[in-house]
Amino acid sequence: MPSAARALCLSLLTLLPLLGAAPTTAVAGRPRPAAEPGQSPPAAGPTGWSLTPAGGGRPSFYAEGTPGTVLRDTISVTNRSAEPVTLRLRGTGLRVTFAGTGVRVPARTRADVPFTVAVPTAAAPGDRSGTIVAQDGHGGTRTVRIRLRVGGPALSALTVERPAVHADRITYELVNRGTTVLVPRLAVRADGVFGRVLDRAPRTLPVRLAPGRRLRLSEPWPDRPALDAVDVRLTVTAPGGARATADTSVRFVPWGAIGAGAAVAAGAAALAVRRRGRGRRTAGAEDEVPRKKVELTGAVT
Repeated sequence: MPSAARALCLSLLTLLPLLGAAPTTAVAGRPRPAAEPGQSPPAAGPTGWSLTPAGGGRPSFYAEGTPGTVLRDTISVTNRSAEPVTLRLRGTGLRVTFAGTGVRVPARTRADVPFTVAVPTAAAPGDRSGTIVAQDGHGGTRTVRIRLRVGGPALSALTVERPAVHADRITYELVNRGTTVLVPRLAVRADGVFGRVLDRAPRTLPVRLAPGRRLRLSEPWPDRPALDAVDVRLTVTAPGGARATADTSVRFVPWGAIGAGAAVAAGAAALAVRRRGRGRRTAGAEDEVPRKKVELTGAVT
């Protein structure tokens, strides 16, 4: 018996670790099936609404056109919810026109909305971007990007307009008449009666002038002549062969000094007239002094 009891105890000791390794899991709520090794948990089904380019497979819109052309495409609104949704469509950054800016999409339905993108007639060659924005009644928004490439020849042209001299500076306006962005260079020359009074070599201006843009600028001139008649010429150039000039004339007169001199001369003249008047009055007073009458009473011999 002792040997049998000993064998039974050894068997129990062997089974205890196996019994302790068994899992004891408390599950709250409805149990979920365990995922197999290497498999991701199932994703939630799609809800709400989405905005995408029509046809699928495109994350955004891309179009090419020359200035003045109108490009057409379609955007899709998919409503995956159980309720209808009403949206407002608008474009930003580009000239986007929709077949209808308001669209009502029933539940679990897709609506396709045609739209156009107009390329401005004065658009410069290059890339532009914009977006299509859809917004629901609760403020929720979705956007899709539009990338537009404008074709056409690159033209570099500009004009210099409205030059003028004010106090200690020269003002003028630059206008980009071409189709490319310009970085202009300015040279200034001024000739007076007795020769050149200003001669500045070309220098690059710290501006980037977009096509069609007008920009008002000024050039300092602190050491202008005090008395002279001057002809000023502005010459502006830019890469690509752009060149333009503008002329203006100005007369410098030291009106302050002239005014002060005139005031002094007027004061001196007034003083001289005043003194002359006093002299005349003094002479007249002396002539009016009464003379004593002499009475002759003696005999004549």
